[in-house]
Amino acid sequence: MDSMTIVAVVIFVAAYALIISEKVHRTIVALLGAMLMILMHIIDQTAAVHHIDFNTIGLLMGMMIIVNITSETGLFNFLAIWAAKKVKAQPLALLIALSTLTAVCSALLDNVTTVLLTVPITFNIAAQLKVDVKPFLMAQIISSNIGGTSTLIGDPPNIMIGSKVGLSFGDFIANMTAISCLIFVVTVLILVLIYRKDLNTKPELQDKVMRLNEREQITDVLLLKKCLFVLAITISLFACHGMLGLQSATAALTGASLLLLITFHKNEEMIAKMLGKIEWLAIFFFGGLFILVGTLEDKGVIKMLAQEAINITNGDVTMTAMIILWMSSIASAFIDNIPFVATMIPLIQDMGAMGLSDLNPMWWSLALGACLGGNGTLIGASANVVVASMAAQRGRPISFIGFMKVAFPLMILSIIISTVYIYLRYL
Repeated sequence: MDSMTIVAVVIFVAAYALIISEKVHRTIVALLGAMLMILMHIIDQTAAVHHIDFNTIGLLMGMMIIVNITSETGLFNFLAIWAAKKVKAQPLALLIALSTLTAVCSALLDNVTTVLLTVPITFNIAAQLKVDVKPFLMAQIISSNIGGTSTLIGDPPNIMIGSKVGLSFGDFIANMTAISCLIFVVTVLILVLIYRKDLNTKPELQDKVMRLNEREQITDVLLLKKCLFVLAITISLFACHGMLGLQSATAALTGASLLLLITFHKNEEMIAKMLGKIEWLAIFFFGGLFILVGTLEDKGVIKMLAQEAINITNGDVTMTAMIILWMSSIASAFIDNIPFVATMIPLIQDMGAMGLSDLNPMWWSLALGACLGGNGTLIGASANVVVASMAAQRGRPISFIGFMKVAFPLMILSIIISTVYIYLRYL
């Protein structure tokens, strides 16, 4: 390992230590770490910019614009009251209902889009019942990553593995959906046990919610129709983006542009307001983080770690699958899973070329580890960062350590369940 690579690792570890300590805001840490990488000529500016994943950034910005405009209609208040009334305004039942909704939507859309749509509803419900919103947010972050694991389009690692290896939507349903459902049920039951004493509300508040008329929350019917029309087009583009040869960012930004056109086509004040409400802290954090991780990728650090782990197994199929599962989950908790999966795919393909007969367990181990590992820390997955940013903007920040205390053990449990599943089904 040369001196520049060592410096890159030191900067990366120092940045992580600062993010975990929360003494400096994570956006500043990520940007400063990224700039140090460029200033010290560890990576040049062109290569650094190349590592910023526009698909993630564009998806976030497009969906944030759509959500910001939709929030002006009162739809999220309507859905909050409707959902609360369906479960008799019982906070624990709501936690289960919102977690289930988040998991299902994350499987059909993607987890970032899902939390952008569901988190405003969650804040409204918590405000109505005067309960702590954090347990709901924790449950939704974790559920979004589990739900995203279950299908080809739910999480970027699955899309990457599917396209590189030739695995279809049906293959992911057959191999990932059942185990994801089991992990989801176990996880939600544990979350209910953890938060059962924190989620209590007063009977009078429940009665007040039950008496509310959700239809009265809709303040602009015409705008709502426009938003639902554009949302339907955007979701259709998400569903078909693979067949159309489009990225999800294109779908989101097309929807955002169309909605701005048909709502505020010449109203500069409203356009500025909607663009100003984008979660810019999350956007810049992702930019810095992509450069930090991309530098390690350029310097071969990620590939070296992966190669060393694979060398330990000496071609043993069972041991290789288990190392891929556990290594990808731990790595994905701390670094972005997209470059990690991009590094692992050719390594696994090389194993096949070197005579490893059955690569099937390796692909499912990689998919489960990379997707579920995102639940390990607050910056392990895009959805986690987005929810944390939305919570902080509303005065309810989620701490790195506070999240990790609950989520990391649950992530480890999900990987233990996955280990048993991989072993019994494929090995």
